[in-house]
Amino acid sequence: MTKEVLLSIQGLQVTDDNQSDTTEVIAPGEYYFRNGRHFLLYDEVSEEKQEVTKNIIKVSNDSMELTKRGIVNVHMVFEKDKKNVTYYYTPYGSLLVGINAYHIAVTEEAEKLAVDVKYALEINNEHLANCHIQIQATPRRDEGFKLV
Repeated sequence: MTKEVLLSIQGLQVTDDNQSDTTEVIAPGEYYFRNGRHFLLYDEVSEEKQEVTKNIIKVSNDSMELTKRGIVNVHMVFEKDKKNVTYYYTPYGSLLVGINAYHIAVTEEAEKLAVDVKYALEINNEHLANCHIQIQATPRRDEGFKLV
């Protein structure tokens, strides 16, 4: 895999009353492989305030970590069959977030890294939604391609 990648990150949240919300982020990023772990780095720009949040995703065969630094700050750990708790800091206050991952799959190919995570999400110790994240990293080959 090349250092410069294009990331596709899709998220789905389904609440107990079957309300669903989907999100998708497509962003240029950087890929590294160190000490048996995959690293994906990318920036997100807030639509409201035009501030940048730096994101680092660390992936191993049985876990994923997401760290955000900027307008929001969090370090989320996704480990299969283990509940992890953290604070999610926003400009409006902090939330206690619980993550109970029950499925983590990592697929490595020469030109693609795919990560599939399913988990239960709690906010302030109450179940909020069942979630599904799919991440794909592929080489960024076309130098003329620009995301605006």
